[in-house]
Amino acid sequence: MADPTDPATWSPATTAVTAGRPPHEPDQPLNHPITMASTYGATGGVEYGRHGNPTWTAFEEALGALEGGRCLAFSSGLATVSTVLDLVGQGAAVVAPRHAYNGTVMQLADLEARGRLTARLVDVTDTAAVVKACDDAALVWLESPTNPALELADIETIARAAHEAGAYVVVDNTFATPLRQLPLAMGADVVVHSATKYLAGHSDAVIGALVTADDEVYDALKGRRDLLGSIPGTLEAWLALRGLRTLHLRVERAESNARALVDRLRAHDAVAELRYPGFGGIVSVVLAGGPDAADRLVRSTSLWVHATSLGGVESTFERRRRWRSEPTTIPEALVRLSVGIEDVDDLWADLSGALDAVVP
Repeated sequence: MADPTDPATWSPATTAVTAGRPPHEPDQPLNHPITMASTYGATGGVEYGRHGNPTWTAFEEALGALEGGRCLAFSSGLATVSTVLDLVGQGAAVVAPRHAYNGTVMQLADLEARGRLTARLVDVTDTAAVVKACDDAALVWLESPTNPALELADIETIARAAHEAGAYVVVDNTFATPLRQLPLAMGADVVVHSATKYLAGHSDAVIGALVTADDEVYDALKGRRDLLGSIPGTLEAWLALRGLRTLHLRVERAESNARALVDRLRAHDAVAELRYPGFGGIVSVVLAGGPDAADRLVRSTSLWVHATSLGGVESTFERRRRWRSEPTTIPEALVRLSVGIEDVDDLWADLSGALDAVVP
């Protein structure tokens, strides 16, 4: 029988609520306060505000416990991405999805244009092709599901092949969250998050994070964060931790809503194609009426919000190809929906009315 006093035996829902708390002692606060400090007394373990903060530490402890490793928080998801890519050697090859977080694809393109690395963009659903691309690569970057195409990668098989080729494996787990997928347990070396999205969950904090179980990798990345100064704001770390406490509730509700909407969307004449990985709160649809219909859709709702981010408590959507940097292999009429935690019938009434108006 599991020891009920051992946090290692607790469910992710319990861990999300309990990890990163102050000790249970008389007069201790239940939550870590916001520590506003740039400078600390000398000869301790921190010394200066760029090296650490108790509020970051609490968030890092909680996310690290959920993902199964040691966490580092950053100023944004893109700061996390750039810090990891900064460790890739000059001219080395990076394997990455052709469909991915737009900021990641743009960073790879920028680094390749400047001769820093070679980017090999692959279809992550073609496992054999990804494995072949791992030869001589220094890093394999995965998303599963991908953004916004919602494609799934065989993380375990690819990670095994990448390690055999001598490459490190990084998985962006922003969409799945540690409640639906644990990439470190599947062979990844590093997990990254745009914690702005599901982890913080309320569209009010820009923050990134990574988790690794490899102490050498952790030390290298911590050193780069300290040197580059890509540290999170104290308030942002506190907000992200506060959001993390209800992650399991929000993910469960968003996923339940998404599944209900998927069934209804599949039957609607305005929808030519529906993409849903089977879990989570992100759904993508391709409208039969083309990009004009997609643009009219996102301008025609009252409850759904036209916005570029995702993972908040509110439901948002956008036509991704409105961004010129989005890959041309993403359909012009694709609309990515981030399903929130509102009443699903209210969401459908608003969305279906807008869809009715764009049936070709």
